[in-house]
Amino acid sequence: MPPHATRPSPWIARWAHLIAPGGSVLDVAAGSGRHTTWLAARGHVVTAVDRDAAALAPLAAIAEVIVADIEGAPWPLAGRNFDAVVVANYLWRPLLATLKASLAPGGVLLYETFAVGNETVGRPARPDFLLAPGELLGAAAGLRIVAYEDGFLASPERFVQRLAAIREPAGAAARRYPLTPGEPRPGR
Repeated sequence: MPPHATRPSPWIARWAHLIAPGGSVLDVAAGSGRHTTWLAARGHVVTAVDRDAAALAPLAAIAEVIVADIEGAPWPLAGRNFDAVVVANYLWRPLLATLKASLAPGGVLLYETFAVGNETVGRPARPDFLLAPGELLGAAAGLRIVAYEDGFLASPERFVQRLAAIREPAGAAARRYPLTPGEPRPGR
């Protein structure tokens, strides 16, 4: 595995400060667990879900591990809410609403995946795996968008959309969400 694949996505690392200290995190399509490992080391209670049992097995010592086919079987976490949902390099459109619904009040959605244009520089190249312009924003409708990007990254070359959004508690007054780490996250 290339060294960059073991480090968290810079996007996830940049916005993880929005997750409540010690909060519960769902790592979707966790694979070998680069985000699971990184978030657990920061004191979060992580649930990793993926269909690859062998990839998830080493994570059992630091996280709740759920082996499931989240594309072809019922959602294995029905009724559960998390302080954060983290998704990187994965897209299954029928699951987008479920992921948003899995956020607890005050919960953070950190999402980054490939976008249209990526077919010009590599894989994935199939439209099924590439977000259309603004598609991730549309999927996050009703959440407070803290940050969003849609464009090209040079190293490695890829087109992405990425989002940091929060499910604000119902009836909550305007809250301050720090745009840089180190600033305190608002209380719940």
